This record gives sequence, C-alpha cells and structure tokens, in this order.
Amino acid sequence: MRLTTRTNLAMRTLMFCAVNPGRIVRRQEVAATCNASENHLAQVIHLLAQKKFLRTIRGRAGGLMLGRAPEGITVGEVFRAFEAPLPFAECFAGDANQCPLFAACRLKCLLSDALAAFYARLDEVSVTDLVEENCDLQFILKVA
Repeated sequence: MRLTTRTNLAMRTLMFCAVNPGRIVRRQEVAATCNASENHLAQVIHLLAQKKFLRTIRGRAGGLMLGRAPEGITVGEVFRAFEAPLPFAECFAGDANQCPLFAACRLKCLLSDALAAFYARLDEVSVTDLVEENCDLQFILKVA
C-alpha cells in the first residue's frame, strides 16, 4: 500500500494550519515548508476546502486556515476523502472489475477487512494528536 501524494500533501497542509492557529497562512508558505509544488498544492487545498477541512479567504490578504477545530478532523476522514475514490485493488472497482477470480477469490474479503481495520485505526487519531506536544514538528511548521 502506498499513500498518494495528494493525501500526503493534505495531511501536511492540515498540520501546517494546526500549528499556526488563528493565522491565515498562504499557499506559498505551505508549499515552501512542505516541499510541494504550488500547483499541486492548489488542487489539494481546493478539495480540502470543498470537504470543509479548510476555509479559504480570497484577495490580497487571503490564504487558508482550518475549517474546523483540529481535534474534530480525523486522519481517517481525510484519507477517505482523498483515497476512497481510488479502488484499493481491481476487485474493489465495481463495474470496472475485470478480475477472472472475483467470484471465487478469498483475498478480496481479507483486503476488505484489512482496509476496515486500517481506517478504524486512522479514525482514532485527530490532527491535534499529530501536532500537540510535537515540538520538532512545530519548529518545522511554525511561521514566525
């Protein structure tokens, strides 16, 4: 299993905003600190705002900030928003599934159970849990 770049950037962006509470941060700041392309980050920010994880402010003094309290944003929720549209394996692809083993395969049940456990564990962790009392991360992400 491998995390997509979009999901990774989404988590970095949320942590950046959580470490800088009450401050409107700029996309350029997030991109520079998190070693990300501004164009790619713009797509991620757009989806985060659509899902209400972020609030975006337009204009000269604009930027972004958390759309709700960091303790109310779980890692599982963010991962589902970014990863769920992508089927984990072909057998999860619905009508696009072309696997000839589908009707008799036990692996899909195992994978389904494993994914459920994976997301259940991520649902236990909030953005606050990732940043609170994490001095090293705060040092990296804090805007002066």
